[in-house]
Amino acid sequence: MIADAVRTIWCRELQRDDISLDDDFFALGGQSVIMSKIQIVFIEELGVEVSIDQMYLHPTVASISAYIGSMVR
Repeated sequence: MIADAVRTIWCRELQRDDISLDDDFFALGGQSVIMSKIQIVFIEELGVEVSIDQMYLHPTVASISAYIGSMVR
């Protein structure tokens, strides 16, 4: 499931283990440097390229997962 993979990536990159599907990336302490790292991991681990613009527009695990899901269909 995409949301599980995204949550795992966010937990690792944000160094947290308590991230839920509806937590906001920025409220969790996310910043552009971490976002850039996550963007690279999405390519490496999920095989999808997600623009920084889309990551800003979809700041929760649930919303970015839905976006990624729409790309891979």
